[in-house]
Amino acid sequence: MATPNQKLAASLDELRQLQHDGTRVFASSQLTRTTRERLLKHGLLQEIMRGWLLSASPSARPGDTTPWYAAFWEFCRRYSDAHFAHAWHLSPAQSLLLHAENTTVPRQVILHSPAASDNRIDLPFGMSLFALKQKAMPPAADLEIAHGLRIFRAEAALIRVPASFFTDHPVEAQVALGRLRDPSPLLSRLLDGGHAVVAGRLAGALRRLGQPALADEIVAAMTAADHAVREADPFETEHAIAPPPRSAPPIVARLHTLWASTRQAVLDELPAPPGRPKARDRDRHLRHIDETYALDAYHSLSIEGYQVTPELVDRVASGAWAPDHHAADRDAADALAAHGYWLAFQRARDAIRHILASGSLTDLRAAHRDWYREMFRPHVAAGLLTAASLAGYRQHPVYLRSSRHVPPRSDVLRDAMSALFDRIEAEPAPAVRAVLGHWLIGYIHPFPDGNGRIARLVMNALLAADGYPWTVIRVEHRADYLAALEAASVDHDLRPFAKFIARQLRGARLRRSRTSAPRKHTPRRRR
Repeated sequence: MATPNQKLAASLDELRQLQHDGTRVFASSQLTRTTRERLLKHGLLQEIMRGWLLSASPSARPGDTTPWYAAFWEFCRRYSDAHFAHAWHLSPAQSLLLHAENTTVPRQVILHSPAASDNRIDLPFGMSLFALKQKAMPPAADLEIAHGLRIFRAEAALIRVPASFFTDHPVEAQVALGRLRDPSPLLSRLLDGGHAVVAGRLAGALRRLGQPALADEIVAAMTAADHAVREADPFETEHAIAPPPRSAPPIVARLHTLWASTRQAVLDELPAPPGRPKARDRDRHLRHIDETYALDAYHSLSIEGYQVTPELVDRVASGAWAPDHHAADRDAADALAAHGYWLAFQRARDAIRHILASGSLTDLRAAHRDWYREMFRPHVAAGLLTAASLAGYRQHPVYLRSSRHVPPRSDVLRDAMSALFDRIEAEPAPAVRAVLGHWLIGYIHPFPDGNGRIARLVMNALLAADGYPWTVIRVEHRADYLAALEAASVDHDLRPFAKFIARQLRGARLRRSRTSAPRKHTPRRRR
């Protein structure tokens, strides 16, 4: 008779055979009932809905959204293929969001199919899929397959989305329109359908985006076909509009547009910069940074979940941490993280010194990669990571715990980070450089690990370069900090994050003024 372990192994082997191509979502009918029940019991499967299962890790905590968010689009594809064969596609709005590199996991996805019945399918964590019935499939030329999903081509989607898309999703609308180089694919659809109102909307949007030649061509072609076109700008007047770079990849256009549309919130909330310290004050400025190290290391590591004590931070900083002689130091992940942070902090301090002397921010392009290598060099030395882990940007997808934001694909990281540092170097306002630099490093999530620590180091390097004090984000404020980052990444609302950083900065200024104040001399009374 087989033992319980042997039975579990047999069920795992049955699951493994279905996962040969990385599949994470399964129809219940693909597994035997015994295997389903056994793997559900051991936490190796989770139920998505009746008839559909998700492979999972038994170590996943209750309520952890990460496995589901990572498999969400795979479920949409497999469910739709199973129910509607190939006769389905995502909505025009969702298609444009994907074209514009919006990777946020949506609360609801709308798909269209002639076989649908206008029903909502409830999914985990309050999400849903709405299957909307339509008379017939669109022309094949209007659709394409991207990442296994049937979506509208960008030109077809731009014609089909309502006017509200431009106010609800101004970033995505700007990115999609910014990709237009030749108006012919758009014009052929406008002319075939006689879409005079849509033509006026798109012409108005293009003119607002600084592309008058494209706007004129649309109006001229529609007028020649005897359509009366009235231009109308569909963007709200308060939206910050900055034409994306011509011929830029979507991720570059997206970051450019996000920067332009959110920088005012930072300017509104953060105080003006004190100014770059003069040569005679630089050493004192750097000493203040050194004095902040212990506090910063404790909180930055604690935010990431490491169990770091002030005593451990002091041991690492003083050189008392001795992994070559003490097994406890060598094996402790917390100590390795503390040592790595010490090394990275020193490199960040060196970068600040160089910026203060040269006035140039260009070295940060390479420096942030160096900080990452220093941060994880102790883990490689201890054998916990391979040397290849220090190569640089990640080469795999990443999903953030309990966040609907999904960082960009690994194949666009180099373009994304280059675009980010282009914006940092071109930005005239020091506070904007620092705050948006922090947010967008977390948004892009370029490294396999340590992105939060790198983002905070970059922010503080940029703040310190213009005289602001080193600003510690405290672990007791972690929930507010993460909520503000989520609002920025998912809703493009930077104001909560700007307000949060402004509060931390005021606290840092207060602490610095107290430690910098000269001691009062009280003369002794004569006896």
